[in-house]
Amino acid sequence: MMPAMTTTTYTETHGEITVSTSRFGQLSVNPEKIITMTSPFLGFPDSKRFIVKPHGEESPFLWLQSLDDPKLAFVAIQAALLIPQYQPEISALTRQELQGSPEQALEILLILTIPRENPEGMTANLLGPVAINPQKRLAKQVLQDPTRYDACWPVFTMDQTE
Repeated sequence: MMPAMTTTTYTETHGEITVSTSRFGQLSVNPEKIITMTSPFLGFPDSKRFIVKPHGEESPFLWLQSLDDPKLAFVAIQAALLIPQYQPEISALTRQELQGSPEQALEILLILTIPRENPEGMTANLLGPVAINPQKRLAKQVLQDPTRYDACWPVFTMDQTE
């Protein structure tokens, strides 16, 4: 995804912010639902504020929609739904940055890549999960050990797609 050349337009009404996005059109956003990245995603230095938008009522997929770049949205999934045993390393420093205690559970999202012509080729980024402190609405992409985790982990195996 390329960074947008325009900025998001806002209108505040009844305590909500209306955001114009390229993917979803006008969105009404409760300011208390905005998640702030403590460090921006690599390659997207100007996008620090996001909302998590469900793809649909029955869908496990989520969208991380940037409020700073109307064209930037990542498809994601809760790590526990995809790989229940996945336990990324979250350092004490990162927990401090997210204002979370050592025992506090963080929400872990995995960013997905879904090839347009081949959805069965979907991959999940296990190398760079997104850790979210839902109480403080702070998030960070946390780089993992590349010898243990893959940035393009296949979601579907050959057995599942046959």
